[in-house]
Formats: sequence, structure tokens, C-alpha cells
Amino acid sequence: MANKKVTGKKAASKASSTLKSKSTSKTSKSAAGSALSQRKAPKKQTSPKAASAASKTLRDGRTSKASKSAAGSTLAQTRSKKKK
Repeated sequence: MANKKVTGKKAASKASSTLKSKSTSKTSKSAAGSALSQRKAPKKQTSPKAASAASKTLRDGRTSKASKSAAGSTLAQTRSKKKK
């Protein structure tokens, strides 16, 4: 079943600031870009590569709150795994 979640206004704003920052890592920017691309696109799903980047961003202690917010939004929009 497809996930119908979209990135909220606050998370999109934080994702935008993450992308603009010069000190942000490539991993954080990847997660932020994924979140921003899903702003008004309920049919779009987070790719496994973007989900991995978002997970790394959330685990990194040096990451800003804005980057973590964008990463959390990205992970919330991943495909749900089917239970066997």
C-alpha cells in the first residue's frame, strides 16, 4: 500500500534552509532534498538511498535541528514494508 504523506510547511521550510546552508553535509542535503520534493506530492515515495541518508542524518550528533526535521519528514514518507 502506498504512503500518502506529504512534507508539511514547517518541515519544508527547514529543508530549504538545510539546502541553502554551506556547512551542511551531503547526506543531510540529500535527505532535505527528498523532503522538499515531496512537499505537495502524495504519490511520491522516499527512495531507499534517500531513506538511508535521512537515517544517517538523524543518528549524527552534529546535525542541526532543521536538518533532523527534514530527515524525519523524509523517513515518514518511506514505503511501508509488508509483513509476511
